[in-house]
Amino acid sequence: MRLDGKVAFVTGAASGIGKHIAQVYAQAGAAIAVADLNPQAAEAAAAELRGQGACALAVGVDVTDEAAVDAAVARTVAELGGLDVLVSNAGIQIVAPMVDFSFADWKKLLAVHLDGAFLTSRAAMRQMVAGGRGGSLIFMGSVHSKEASVLKAPYVTAKHGLEGLTKVIAKEGAPHGIRANLICPGFVRTPLVDKQIPEQARALGLSEEDVVKKVMLKETVDGEFTTVEDVARIALMFAAFPSNALTGQSLVVSHGWFMQ
Repeated sequence: MRLDGKVAFVTGAASGIGKHIAQVYAQAGAAIAVADLNPQAAEAAAAELRGQGACALAVGVDVTDEAAVDAAVARTVAELGGLDVLVSNAGIQIVAPMVDFSFADWKKLLAVHLDGAFLTSRAAMRQMVAGGRGGSLIFMGSVHSKEASVLKAPYVTAKHGLEGLTKVIAKEGAPHGIRANLICPGFVRTPLVDKQIPEQARALGLSEEDVVKKVMLKETVDGEFTTVEDVARIALMFAAFPSNALTGQSLVVSHGWFMQ
């Protein structure tokens, strides 16, 4: 699976899953727009890729800001020569019981996950259609795109919504050679997940060790976290897949937590 001559725009690419996907894509030959809310972190991640011989552009962008997203994608096309792959990965997590969830936090989480996915995919599709060479849109869902957990009302809602968005884009993009797919990881040990462990421990009255063993990894077949490498390999497969055979599909990457 190679991406030679391709340009990829990866959001949330300064850390965690997004950073590893950017690295795997660069190793596969792609030029990378490292997009992140933190411009300094984006530049550091891009510099790391350039140090490994890759072509990388740092792009500071708030994925909930329409004008900023359009400008960031346009800059990528102008400086890197096109756009072939979008990975909509930026995300946040806020956990609380439904009865205690503030409306402000609900809106904030949905804005990042759903508004961000809409704005980045719309901007990418416009460029891909204009460029006439098709492309691949990849959304970062979750096992929570398929099922629910307590304390995560907006997160589960957003991740379910991404599955619907993926299917619509697969249908609308097909005439232009644009594919869409959803990756649904289980728990990946990133800073986002590390932050949840003490929060869930407090909310559920459990120790942090029990949150990991009895909540996060309880349903896996091996008691193991999904890794950034697991997810990045699937992201590469979707980006490099040569036909529409898989468009509109989601793939769960969860060590057996959820089985379709």
